[in-house]
Amino acid sequence: MRREILLIAAFYIAYSLIRVAINRMGTSSAFGHAHQILALERSVGIDVELGLNQALLGMPWLARGANLFYATAHFAVTLALLVWVHRHRPAHYRWLRTALMAATALALLGFWLYPLAPPRFLSGEGYVDPVVVLHSVGLYSSDASGALANQYAAMPSMHAGWALWCGLVLVLLAGRRWVKVLGALYPVVTVLVILSTANHYVLDAAAGFALVGLALIGAFLLYRKKAVIPNTPGRIVTDSASSPSVHPLHV
Repeated sequence: MRREILLIAAFYIAYSLIRVAINRMGTSSAFGHAHQILALERSVGIDVELGLNQALLGMPWLARGANLFYATAHFAVTLALLVWVHRHRPAHYRWLRTALMAATALALLGFWLYPLAPPRFLSGEGYVDPVVVLHSVGLYSSDASGALANQYAAMPSMHAGWALWCGLVLVLLAGRRWVKVLGALYPVVTVLVILSTANHYVLDAAAGFALVGLALIGAFLLYRKKAVIPNTPGRIVTDSASSPSVHPLHV
């Protein structure tokens, strides 16, 4: 895991440099991009963010839970599953790790080339930040966390992208059916949370899904001779062996 820790540190340094550069250049382009995204969504009828935001605010208890989920699950679930795969599903680790790291690296390029103000910054459009209005715990609820984060890094949404990665890991590798169901639901819940809390748009969530999906396909093809392919419940087979090898898949 030493290599992964170094990569995470490098990604954070790059992320911080992008944040500093955007703050120095000004945020006008980020707000311009936000209005472009909204105009495109409205033209095709997928601008559901405002309706979800208003519905969430009507249930303060749920909004507080959504704020906490947004602030914690993105990092905690992803890192926990990365460690779990490394320790308990090592045959899958290289391609899954490569997909996650490659998608994250490309996302950094997106943050640089297309800074995007989240909906919660567009109060003129009717969006309300539930963290602010409810004085709730959230990812940007303190001045310190807000200063450390690039709040214009919305395109692509890696909350959505990482959630897709996590969901795939659980669906493919978990042994218990209920864990697989949780894996399938996790990306759906994540997208509902990031839209209703006014942190992302439909299009940047879709971009996050597409980026991670393509990275997963590319990484699997790259490591396909060593990758293991789920077969029947409780079994996996390798495509490089002359006969299937069987390993238990219990969570």
